[in-house]
Formats: sequence, C-alpha cells, structure tokens
Amino acid sequence: MIAKNMLARGKILWLRLSRQLVQPRRLAFVEACLIGLVSGLAAVLLGQAVDWAGALRVRVSYHWPAYLVLPGIGLVGGLLAGWLVERFAPEASGSGMSEVKAVLARVPMPLNLRIALVKLISATLVLGSGMPLGREGPTVQIGAALANKLSNWAPTSPEHRRQLIAAGAGAGLAAAFNAPIAGVLFVVEELLQDVSGITLGTAILASFIASVISRLYGSHNLDLNHLNLGLPDTTFFAQEIPFYLILGVLAGLLGILFNKGILGSLAINRRLLHVSLPWRIGIAGLVSGVAIALLPATFRDHAGLREILLAGNANWSFAAIALLVQFTLIIFTYGSGAPGGLLVPTLVLGAALGYLVGAVEHSLLGMSAATVYAHVGMAAFFSAVSKVPITAVVIVFEMTTDFNLVLPLMIASVVAYLVAEKIDHRSLYDLLLEWKGIHITKEPSTEGLLAQLSAVDVMQRRVETLSSQMSTDEAVQAFSHSHHRNFPVLENGKVVGIVTQKDLVNIASQQLGKDTTISEIMTPEPVTVTPTATLAHVLHILNRYHLSCLPVTEGRKLIGIITRSDIIRVEAEQLSGNSEQIERKSAPSYVVYQTRAPATGKGRLLVPLSHPQTAETLLEMAVAIAKDRNYEIECLQVIIVSSSRIPSETPVQISKSLQLLQRAILLGENSRIPVHTQIRVAHNVAGAILETVKERHIDLVLMGWKGSTSTPNTARLRKKSRLKPLKYRCL
Repeated sequence: MIAKNMLARGKILWLRLSRQLVQPRRLAFVEACLIGLVSGLAAVLLGQAVDWAGALRVRVSYHWPAYLVLPGIGLVGGLLAGWLVERFAPEASGSGMSEVKAVLARVPMPLNLRIALVKLISATLVLGSGMPLGREGPTVQIGAALANKLSNWAPTSPEHRRQLIAAGAGAGLAAAFNAPIAGVLFVVEELLQDVSGITLGTAILASFIASVISRLYGSHNLDLNHLNLGLPDTTFFAQEIPFYLILGVLAGLLGILFNKGILGSLAINRRLLHVSLPWRIGIAGLVSGVAIALLPATFRDHAGLREILLAGNANWSFAAIALLVQFTLIIFTYGSGAPGGLLVPTLVLGAALGYLVGAVEHSLLGMSAATVYAHVGMAAFFSAVSKVPITAVVIVFEMTTDFNLVLPLMIASVVAYLVAEKIDHRSLYDLLLEWKGIHITKEPSTEGLLAQLSAVDVMQRRVETLSSQMSTDEAVQAFSHSHHRNFPVLENGKVVGIVTQKDLVNIASQQLGKDTTISEIMTPEPVTVTPTATLAHVLHILNRYHLSCLPVTEGRKLIGIITRSDIIRVEAEQLSGNSEQIERKSAPSYVVYQTRAPATGKGRLLVPLSHPQTAETLLEMAVAIAKDRNYEIECLQVIIVSSSRIPSETPVQISKSLQLLQRAILLGENSRIPVHTQIRVAHNVAGAILETVKERHIDLVLMGWKGSTSTPNTARLRKKSRLKPLKYRCL
C-alpha cells in the first residue's frame, strides 16, 4: 500500500515537472542550446574542409604549373558543385542569407536537412577550388536549416519556430567569425528585425554556444586576434576625422556599385549564358583560376590576402590591384549561382579600400598606419552593402577586440550607411530577393497590424440591409431569418440609419401600430467609418460607443460592414502565422494614370481592357449593364513589368493605353454613364484586378478574352457568362 502511494506521488511529481519543463518558453531555450551546438559543429566542419581543400590547392599550384592547375581545379570544383546543387537542392545556390530572410518573413520556401547537406558539400567544393566567395553565407543557411529541423521535433508555435530559425542563422554567423554579439545583432538588425525577450534570449544562447564550439575546435582565419599580425597600437586624432569621412563616402558609393554589379552579373548569366548551372559555376571557377594564376602567388590564398592588407605587408599598388581584381571576380563568380557568401568578400574589399585611404593619410599627415584604415574600411564597406551599421561595427570590434577602433569604426560605418541609404535604401539581400520576384515588407506586430490595416481590408462586403419604408413586422421576420443583431437601413442606396434587436423589443412598450415603418424606430445618422480608417481607429470607436459593428461608407454609400469578430479574426491569423502571403510575394501595383467621373451610380462595374479588337464589344456590354443597374464603369488597363523590377520605379509607355481609355470615356459620355479610368503597372494582371476591386469597391466584374470567334452571338454569350457578382468577403 505504501509502495503504491509512493508510486502515485512519484507520477504526480513527474507530471508536474514535465509540464514545467515543456513550457514553450523553456523549451525554446533548450532548443536554442541544441541549435547552437549543431550549428557550431556544422560551421567547424565546413571551415576545416575548406581550409584543407584550399591548402591542398595552394600546395599543388607550387609543384605544378599554376596556369594549368588553378584553372583546372576551379573548373572541376565548379562543375561538381553545380551538379550537386542542380540535381539535389536548387535552393542551395548563392549565399543563402536572402533565402533565410525570406523564410523568416513567412515566404513559403524550403529549408531542410537536404539543403543543409548539399550546401555544406557544394560550398566546400566552391571555396576549396579557389573562388573568391565566403563561407559565412553557407553557415547561416545551414544553421537556419538545422534549427528548422530541430524546431519540428517538439510542438511549438509558428512565432517561436521563426525565432529558433533566426537563432540558428545567428549561430551560423557567430561560429563563422567567432563573434557571438555580432551574430545576435545581425538577427535583430537584418534578418528578423525583432527585439523581443524570447528572440534575444534564444539568439544569445545559440550564438554563444556556437561561438564556443568554433573557438574550441575550429580554425581562426577570421579571428584577427589569433593571427599574430604584429599590428601597431591604434591611435585616433581629430585631424584624421576628414579621412574617415572620406573613407565612409567612398565605401558607400562603392557598396552601391557592388550591389548593382551583383544584380547585373546575375541578369547576364540568366539572359546571355544559355548553359546549365554546373557549366556556369565551372566557367566561373575556370576564369577565377586563370586570373589568380596570372597574379602574384599571394593572391592564391584569399584569407592570406586579407591578412597581408591588415598586417601592413603591402603597398598602395598592391591594395589597388587587390581591390580591382577581387571586386571583378567576386561579382562574376556570384553571378554564376555558385554557393558561397558575400560577407567575407566585402570585408576583403573594404580592407583594400581602407588601406588605400590610409596610405594617402599616412603620406600627408603620418598619424596612423594604413592598417588602421584597412580595419575601418572592412566595417564601412560591409555597412554600405548590407545596411547594418551596428553589426558592422561590432563584428570588426569582436575580430580585433581593440577599443581604440570603435570611434573610427562608428564614423566610417555610419557615413557609409547614410550615403548608401540615400542612393538605395535596400540591402543586398533585399535586392537579391526582389531580383527573384520576392518583395518583403516589414512584419508588423499585432499592435502594428491594427495601425497598418484599414477597414476595407477586413470588412464584410455582402451586407444584409433593410429599407427605410419596411414595416416593423417585416423587420421582425428579417431578424428571425438572420444571425445578425444589427441591420443598416438604406434609402435610395444611402445609409440613413441602423436598427438593432433592442429597437424591435421596444416596439411593444411604445405601443406602435402595425403600419409603423423602420424609419420611425431606427437610430438615424448612425456612426460610420470610411474605408481608409485604420483598424485601431475602428476598434476605438467600437469601444467608445459600445457598439458591436460599424457600417463602412464612402460618402453615404454603404460598401461594407465591420464587426469585432472581423478584427479578432485578423489578429488570430497574424499570431498563428496563417496570414495571407500574396502581398509578400509580389510588389503592389502602381497607378500611373487615372480619371474620375461623378460618383452618382448605385454600384461599380469593373472592365479590365487589354485587347483593342475586343474592347469595343466589351465596352458596349458594360454600358448596357451599367444602364440597367444604374452603375458606374471603372475601366482598367494593366501594364506588365518583369518580376525583378519594382512597378512604382519602372518607366512605361502609356500612349496606347490612353487611346483605349479615351474610347471608353467617349462612349460613356455619349451614353451618359459615369466612366472612371486608370492605368496600373504590375507584375501580374490578376493581382492588379484584385487591388482595384478592393480599392475602388467594385460590385461586378466584366472580363473579356483574347482572340476572336466566327460566331458573334456565341462570343457575346461567353462574355456575359464572365459576369459574376463578387462573393468573397475580404480581398
């Protein structure tokens, strides 16, 4: 009996303990420790493999003709890496940081163990064969993929899963540079842009553990404290400030040029080189090998090249050649789709640029060594390219642990960031995503969501209404057949009041006759909101007046109704991660031309026009329908641009579109029908039509088709079959 009681108590204690341990917050921290461990080991494995392959390549180049060995190794390594990526994981091409950022923005993209394994092997082949890319991009993607897999082993919310993936990415960066603080800041500043406690906690834990693993078992070729460069003491004088400002300006301009060059190289490889991915990467390896073979032997080791610049064992001509050659090779190689990062290459370019500025300063003032400017240049160039000035300062500081560098780092990095931001506010990783047709907007919190969304985004468009001349008996019947407790009252299509169940209950106490109309018991001139009112404003009005719903009106015309349930539904979707992705996948359309007629109709008919040969017949049908229903006509012309271009920034020709819309306006004037027109630039027609329906409160859509038919009556019938009322509640 005693044993049974002890066993029962033990079970109860275990259940209590297990419940405490598996709480989502505590479980997230346990998972963060595991993520840091596996990410650190993966980074160590990649670093050791790349170092071994690179050392073997350099040794072979000294024993055999370099002009044969280096191009040959580059070609073979590129072919093998390209075959692996193309055959098993196309998502493993490129840096990987932009893909991780897209996943964290809830863009549906694969991120799994297969991608991590292919990235590990292919990056080893590419970097080991001598291509001038970095390993930090692969370690970030590998860490994020491993974190994604680990987060699926235990039940957790979508938001916690995103935070764990971000922690894995930060751990990968921290392990690559032995810089845990920079790993955390990179997550906060660039990837997730979230400073909540759980995000910082998981990122700090994962980055710390990954950095410890890397320091214990990894190489230190990115840790300047372990290289024994014999640097002079860093000094800072006020007279040097103009040179740091100049360095920041040059880094900002060169960073923008670098970003444009990367995009241009990708476009050229896609449009001009009609070969498979393995051959594109193989050609990049071949060209890199030829270029390096023609240069001094110090260029064969990219890590050694950076060390030479930072140690001061170079002159200005060597730095200039390094800047020019590396700048060209990095852009050319990355454009091939080779799996490799861009962060370390930007540090090399920044070191070369800083060394040149430092050489000028030393020859004029003789205050600081050129190596000091080389260190500062690394942070400045990285800041300009990635738009993360805080991370840039911290990452170089953690690599050097020199407090005297902090002020010069801050000056140059902030100036470089401001210059680059003025020209183009997008980071390199944003540009890479947009080049792929993925446009990410800042992820709002629930509070931010209420300020960002408007009533038109969530309102119900199909509204049950009552006529002001309806009798109270008819109103009672309407309430009995509906689950709604409030009905807007219309008169000639305009909102004149609202009736609630409470109003009907008061009929008996007021001893009103059976012929009493709704207009006598309704609440006249009810509180309404406009379509552009934010959800925060709508919620404020609902709470202030103790209402359950609000009519949404344009002037006095009813276009929808919004309830507390609609707002709660949107908040729940946001918190669960199930919100729609259409606005993140493509940029919104952009209106470049519009005309407005008097808004006198009871509704609007949308007519998308695209083909001149069918436009005339389509407009005649639209006029007939508009006359019958007393509708206005909204004519839409959509101009399609490439998914790699932003609609609002793309120049287009609208002369042909104007001719088509002028015909519509003339037809409307002759028929005395209000005709509105607009021209939109968009990535796809469907998205532009949906945006127009939402913004212009469309009631009906009349669609045409491309082509002609030999039976006009059949064609007219098919066009009419396209006419359907809009049945969706929210667009």
